Amino acid sequence: MGETFFVVPQEKHDKLIEKAYHRRGYSADEAAMAARFSGYASWHGIRTHNAIKALHLDHLFGSGASGCKPNVAIEKIPGRFAAAEVWNANRKLGQAVAYEAMDRCMELADKYGVGVVSVDNAFHYLWGGGYVMYAAKKGYIAYTNCTAALAEVVPFQGTTPTLGTNPHSWGFPTTESIGFPIVVDWATSVMAMGRVQQLAREGKPLPPDAAVDKNGKPTTVASEAAALIPFGAHKGYSLSLIDEIVGAFIGGSLPTLRSRWQEDNEKHTPCFFFQAIHPDAMSSGQFALGRNRNENIKAVMDNILSGGNAKCLLPGQLEAEAAKRCERNSGLLFSAAEIEALNQIAQECGDPAWDVSTFKEAV
Repeated sequence: MGETFFVVPQEKHDKLIEKAYHRRGYSADEAAMAARFSGYASWHGIRTHNAIKALHLDHLFGSGASGCKPNVAIEKIPGRFAAAEVWNANRKLGQAVAYEAMDRCMELADKYGVGVVSVDNAFHYLWGGGYVMYAAKKGYIAYTNCTAALAEVVPFQGTTPTLGTNPHSWGFPTTESIGFPIVVDWATSVMAMGRVQQLAREGKPLPPDAAVDKNGKPTTVASEAAALIPFGAHKGYSLSLIDEIVGAFIGGSLPTLRSRWQEDNEKHTPCFFFQAIHPDAMSSGQFALGRNRNENIKAVMDNILSGGNAKCLLPGQLEAEAAKRCERNSGLLFSAAEIEALNQIAQECGDPAWDVSTFKEAV
């Protein structure tokens, strides 16, 4: 049998998360954006980047460590390119910056066909897939990458962690064609460090070539893992390197100093890159057999899943199914352990604990 989940009304969730961020000094708008993003992640089944994770990271590297600056303004740096903007986030809450940047990209794409926003001096925005999914549902092709909060990945054939997990996220407006947006969202390490820590707690082994020990030697013993390995050998390494190079062009920090806050005139912050493309800006209009664009997308997807591939999943499909389940249950779904973690947030806010018995079980 699968894990039991309990249905938490979205309003109840958002109210608690807003209060938690507000108590940490964030503005009402920032707190609302953080709650909105956390709810969006939970709605789509992204348990690794929900409110629990977001507030934990804020404690470790954000407002709890003077890394993220609550209630600050974004500086829009003057430039000469109409469709591309560069921002100094001033270490503002990453989720608030990311939503604003993607909105701006879509505005620019409406006018110029494509819009780009590069963000320097940022604080991590968590689940990149959420922002491109948000744009894809509005009809845009969207992309984002970011440099990770910590250097915990070794380069291909290396032994010292000098890279982040450095995610890439793409979103495509395919809802009318297949029922949900295609969302390609991946970190560039074999697995996340959180997963390694989970396996260590459970006494389970790592897959081969996923991590190295303190001496830089590959290990399958989770408790001995000191750093991660890129997926796909040189291919994952190159993809991870892309984020660092993009960040370097923007003005980014040295990876090994990131999130290690100190006064040394170096930067210690991630960089973001956002792009939105209006589909009309890249369409030839010359689809075979008189198909329109949506029909052509569906024909391509059907062809890919033909023959013995009918059971293959498309990127974004699991998130779409999770959203349908939340909609069916009229709320966000959390395990008993997650509700216990949310109760720790409630305690921080001075709120009464949630009684798990008062929530209905999800179907």
